[in-house]
Amino acid sequence: MDKNFQEKQFKGIIKFTPPLSKQRYQFIKDLVGKYKPKKVADLGCADCTLLWMLKFCPCIEVLAGLDICASVMQQNMHRLSPLPVDYLQPAERSLTITLHHGSVACKDPCMLGFDLVTCIELIEHLEEPELKKFPEVVFGFMAPSIVVISTPNSEFNPLFPRATLLRHPDHKFEWNRVQFQSWALETARCYDYSVEFTGVGHPPTGMENVGFCTQIGVFVRNYPQTSEFAQSKKSTEEVYKMVFKAVYPSLKDEKYLQNAVVSEVVFTAQIIKQSLLDCLMLEHDKYNDDPTERKSEFQPSVNSEDLGNLDVEKSMEPYVNGNVIYIPLRTIFSFPEVNQLCGTFEKLCMFVAGKVTLSSDGSAVMFSTEHENH
Repeated sequence: MDKNFQEKQFKGIIKFTPPLSKQRYQFIKDLVGKYKPKKVADLGCADCTLLWMLKFCPCIEVLAGLDICASVMQQNMHRLSPLPVDYLQPAERSLTITLHHGSVACKDPCMLGFDLVTCIELIEHLEEPELKKFPEVVFGFMAPSIVVISTPNSEFNPLFPRATLLRHPDHKFEWNRVQFQSWALETARCYDYSVEFTGVGHPPTGMENVGFCTQIGVFVRNYPQTSEFAQSKKSTEEVYKMVFKAVYPSLKDEKYLQNAVVSEVVFTAQIIKQSLLDCLMLEHDKYNDDPTERKSEFQPSVNSEDLGNLDVEKSMEPYVNGNVIYIPLRTIFSFPEVNQLCGTFEKLCMFVAGKVTLSSDGSAVMFSTEHENH
């Protein structure tokens, strides 16, 4: 079949599902899931959408964005700020997000030490002098373990309706697959990386020969960067301007960890208290209904089933003395949620001291029963 005839057949509206931009971002998310990087930088971050998606990846502890247009970042950077729920339920990992205004043709030490650097639909916006400097900045200076570069595949362009030479007025060029792969292989050779090629945005059936709409190169550094070499780069002058920084609450911060422990202790103690009161009510009803079951003395306690099948010792059982319920800290520490947060019983005692009402010897949480219905 004549190629020109084939192309005319496909000059209708091409719709990607999901949209092409989401496919590119999902590709990065899948890569993060595979390699579990802790520090990720997005060069040409624009409206911060990729950074916003990546902030939910539990392995990432540092996110950085760089763009030449500060106003676009500033209009969207609020999406990267912590939400109230992040303070109510801090994550176990730490997370810091920063945005920087500057050019990818310049070196700045704030971009050192990253595991993964993404350049999504970036290089086609670079002028020729910037493009020449780009490999040295990213692969030579930053030298992350992995670099992902995506760019339009010009061979796909004739399939778009009203196709023009370039897809976007700001594009300085658009490469076909041979041109991109030639540039990528030479860059990988110069800076000791290996590169694999793939893409997103499948062509219509019958036009597979044009390749993906977006072509992608995944570069992996062949050898680890030595600490001495990385340290020598930190003397480089800072040229980027930071326009945003957010530090998320984390259980690695003792302040947030203490708040989480106290909340969990109070919550657990309330559950134990209610179980104890329910037992008291049952015993009280049984005592009144069946006088033969009356005992001269009664010391109520919660059975192991009521405490979530905990095998607690007698000394750990909650008890009532007058109008006060005592919940031993040892019992509370036996609950997995509390145990995992604290790690040790000594830390539990340290965190709750002065934050909850304790017995005189500090061994139990105290609750008054004066307002409880028996």
